[in-house]
Amino acid sequence: MIADSLARYRAPTVDASRPPFIMLKNVAKTYGARAGGSVQAVESVSFEIGRGEFTSIVGPSGCGKTTLLKMIGGLLPVSGGTIAYHGIPSGQKRPDLGMVFQDAVLLPWRTVLQNVMLPIEVARGDRAAGEKQARALIELVGLRGFDDKYPGELSGGMQQRASIARALVNDPALLLMDEPFGALDALTRERMTLELQRIWSSSRKTVLFITHSIPEAVLLSDRVIVMTTRPSRVAEIIDIDLPRPRTLQISGDIRFIRYAAHIRELFTATGDL
Repeated sequence: MIADSLARYRAPTVDASRPPFIMLKNVAKTYGARAGGSVQAVESVSFEIGRGEFTSIVGPSGCGKTTLLKMIGGLLPVSGGTIAYHGIPSGQKRPDLGMVFQDAVLLPWRTVLQNVMLPIEVARGDRAAGEKQARALIELVGLRGFDDKYPGELSGGMQQRASIARALVNDPALLLMDEPFGALDALTRERMTLELQRIWSSSRKTVLFITHSIPEAVLLSDRVIVMTTRPSRVAEIIDIDLPRPRTLQISGDIRFIRYAAHIRELFTATGDL
C-alpha cells in the first residue's frame, strides 16, 4: 500500500471554493440484452474533476471505462444518477469538448491541415481564424512542416498528434481521450506520453484519459480513478503527488513505484490480475 508519508495531492489549478468542473453522482448505465433482460455496465459511479486537472481512469478490460467516457461526453445517456458541469446538470449545459480515440480516424484524402480544420468547417466557423489556430496547434503537437502531408505519409504517432490537434482546434474546455496510444509500439507510446504531458502543460485543458497502462496513468495524472470489474464501480481514487514536468526516469522513483504497486494491489484484491 502507499506509505502514509506520500501526501494526498490536488492539482494546483483546482479552486476548492468553486463547484467542480465535472461531478458524477451515482451514475449508472444499463444496456438491453439481445436475448432479453439487461446488462449493467456501470453501477453507481461518483467522482469529481476540477478544472485543469489531468485525470486517468484505469480498470480491467470490459469494465465500462469507455461507456463512462461516452456518458460524460454526452454520446450516451445515463440510466441512473447525474452528471453536472459547474454544478449545472448535463441536460441543461455541457462544456465544449474534444475527443481522441485509439485510432486517429483521419480522413485519408485530406492533408494534416485539412484534417485539423475539419471541426472548424463543420461548425461553420471563421475560416481565417480557424486556420491560424490550426497551424498553431500543428506546431504545438510537433508537426511543423507536415501541414500538407496526407495521413498515409505519417507514422502512427504523427497521426495521433494530428488527431490531438484536431480535438483542440475549437478550444474545448474538456478533452476526452480513450486509449489514444493503445495501437502504438512501446517506444512511440513513451514518446507520445511525454508529448501529451507537454501539450497539457501548455494548454491546461481539463483532461479525462482512459488507459490500460498503470505506469502511463501514474506518469501523466494528477489523479487516477481505479475501476472494478463490470458492473464497474470506483475502487479508489488516488492523488498523485509527483513533481512536474515528469520524465520517463521518474518511473524509478520510490514514490512512483509505490503508486503503481498500490493500483496493482487493488486489481489483485478484486481478482482482476
